[in-house]
Amino acid sequence: MGTLRTEPARTRLDLLAPPVATAVRGWPVESSVPVDDILVAPIDATLADTAAFCAAYEVGLDVSANCVVVAGKREGVTRYAACIILATTRADVNGVVRRQLDVRKASFAPMDEAVSLTGMEYGGITPIGLPAEWPILVDERVVDTKYVIIGSGVRHSKIALPGRALAALPNARVVTDLARPAA
Repeated sequence: MGTLRTEPARTRLDLLAPPVATAVRGWPVESSVPVDDILVAPIDATLADTAAFCAAYEVGLDVSANCVVVAGKREGVTRYAACIILATTRADVNGVVRRQLDVRKASFAPMDEAVSLTGMEYGGITPIGLPAEWPILVDERVVDTKYVIIGSGVRHSKIALPGRALAALPNARVVTDLARPAA
C-alpha cells in the first residue's frame, strides 16, 4: 500500500463521505470480509486523481481501482451502474457494460449527475454506499487483488480493502472482461 498510513475505517468515519460512513457503520457482521479489513488513509486532496496519487504515495496502478459511473437509457428510463476496474485497464462501456445494463448505448454519467446521485465528491466516488438499486459491476481482476485502493467518497482520503470485499457488496456482480488493458 505504498506510503499510505491506514487505520480501520470504522474508527475514522470523519475521513469518509456520509453515504460511505453509513455503509461502513452498517457493514454486515456475517460478511466474509470483516469490517476491520476496510482501512482508510488521509491523503492530499490535490493528489486524489489516480496517476498523481499513485506517484505521490508509491502505490502501483495494478492495486489502484477506479469506480466509474455509467448511464444508459431503456424505454425512456436512465439506468445507472458503477464499474470497478483496475487503473491499468479501461471499462468496456459500449460492449460488456452496455449489455450488463441492457441498454442500446452506455456512456460515462455526467459529473454533476454522478455527484448528485451518489452524495460523493467527483474523483472520490466509491462503490461502498452507492444507491441500493444500482448494480455494481466488478472486474474479476479487482476481486483477485489481495488489497486494492479505492476512493472514499471524498478526495482527501482513500480506502484500502481486500478485492474480494467488493464482490460482497449489495448488488455486486463479478464480471469477466469488464475492462480491457489500457493502451
